[in-house]
Amino acid sequence: MTPEEKAAAKKAAAAEAIAKAKAAKEAGADTPSEAAAPAPKPVSEMTPEEKAAAKKAAAAEAIAKAKAAKEAGADTPSEAATPAAKPVSEMTPEEKAAAKKAAAAEAIAKAKAAKEAGAAVPAAKPVSEMTPEEKAAAKKAAAAEALAKAKAAKEAKESAQQGDGASSAEGADAEAKAKAAAAAKAKAAAAAAAKAKAEREAGGSPADGGDDDAKAKAAAAAKAKAAAAAAAKAKAAQATGDGAEAAETPKAPSKNQPYLDKYVLRITEKFGKEVLEASYINELAKEVPTLVIQNERWHEIAQFLKEDGQLAFEYLSDLHGVDYEDRMEVYYHLYSYKNRQSLAVKVKTSREQSSVPSVMDVWNGANWNERETFDLLGIHFPGHKDLRRILLPDDWVGYPLRKDYVQYDEEV
Repeated sequence: MTPEEKAAAKKAAAAEAIAKAKAAKEAGADTPSEAAAPAPKPVSEMTPEEKAAAKKAAAAEAIAKAKAAKEAGADTPSEAATPAAKPVSEMTPEEKAAAKKAAAAEAIAKAKAAKEAGAAVPAAKPVSEMTPEEKAAAKKAAAAEALAKAKAAKEAKESAQQGDGASSAEGADAEAKAKAAAAAKAKAAAAAAAKAKAEREAGGSPADGGDDDAKAKAAAAAKAKAAAAAAAKAKAAQATGDGAEAAETPKAPSKNQPYLDKYVLRITEKFGKEVLEASYINELAKEVPTLVIQNERWHEIAQFLKEDGQLAFEYLSDLHGVDYEDRMEVYYHLYSYKNRQSLAVKVKTSREQSSVPSVMDVWNGANWNERETFDLLGIHFPGHKDLRRILLPDDWVGYPLRKDYVQYDEEV
């Protein structure tokens, strides 16, 4: 049958079922029992029990009508001619989707027909007015209704599961296709990479991309080589004291350089250039001007630094000794309150016969500082009026701040 013939047969079967139900109703109304039955009460006048009984009777009648219509439709050639549905595993994706839609439409139509049939049924008799036969029939009708509802729910659930299975199968097919495509793409990329590598190793003519890669690597290697050579050259120049590169970027002079020039000029004018062994700005000590003065001329230069009107270093703020292993040095820090300027002086001496002229008579604050330096480093200060130990006992052996000091008594 064509789809149009199937639809026509289905409509004819439905019309025949409705006619049969109508004829049965009219025939039942002619019986004395039906004729004698009193008219049903209005719903507003019913008791709760009567309302419940009426509802059950109406539902039973609706189920009976639906069952009769279904049986009548099954006898028609259109229903019989409907071929059996394919298994879900044999359906195409389009057939699966169509089956899912048909199942959902069928469930909706069944529910709508049951609702309309129940709404058209008149209220049944109250249970209190029913005969024992009527009560038994009502009970059977209620059981049949419950069974029909359960069956309809089961069919709807199975239809939905079939639709979900179809969707899952479609999703699985799509995922499998995507995985296969990705695997093929990865395989192709790996093959291309292996081919390019083989061509490079064989020394053949690789693709343009291979040439670009090789050129980039060569350029990077040349750049790294040049940087290494420049670093080696700079290191060698620093080791040999080559100041050519430093001369290219001269360092700005210190703000204290004019003061250092002034001190050097005043001392050399008075004592000559030979009294100064060195002069520089000490960048590690707040750029203080520093002078290295001859040991033998230190006392007279100290007096000049304090008494000269242009210098006026009247305050000795610090004095300490240092052991450099190959020599000893005494460090002096002077300050001029008049000029608000600082000056550092270093005087060298040997480790074997360490001796630096005392300036205790020039700056009285040198008294305890010279004693401490003598006590810990063993530097003598000729001219000091009371040169003796100040921290350690007089019988202490050795000088603890010397780098070659060995403790005399190991238990102390």
